[in-house]
Amino acid sequence: MSRRNIKKLIFSIGIPVIGGALIGVITSGSYEGIAKPPLSPPGWLFPVVWTILYILMGLALYFVLTSDSTAESKSLSKRTFAAQLIINFLWPIIFFVLRTYWAAVVTLAALIALIIITMVDFGKSEKKSAYLLIPYLVWCLFALYLNIGVAILN
Repeated sequence: MSRRNIKKLIFSIGIPVIGGALIGVITSGSYEGIAKPPLSPPGWLFPVVWTILYILMGLALYFVLTSDSTAESKSLSKRTFAAQLIINFLWPIIFFVLRTYWAAVVTLAALIALIIITMVDFGKSEKKSAYLLIPYLVWCLFALYLNIGVAILN
């Protein structure tokens, strides 16, 4: 692996992982005291799952950045990735800090749409990048169920 690719790998994984860690610090402990729907996982599971998902997201971005696709295609993929990542970082603030649960439902639905768009864009450059985002999509669909349940119960 070239020095340039190592920098791309560190950047690609570092941005989501560091951003996710900052959000984790901001929202730490906020899951307790909320009425939760059935199938709600324990609070300790969220940072574990999100760390894995952020690493997979970063790897997916890395594979796109190092693919043979055109600069235009990579640029579009970077923009859709950035858009979904911004919404990803906003959702926990809306949900845990502001506790506006129905607004969080709308935000999460938008995030899911952006994940799908990102998967389509990534798939045009590097199929495995789209596949690496499947666990992220599934987790966010599960989170949507949990978010709707919390909105109803609270």
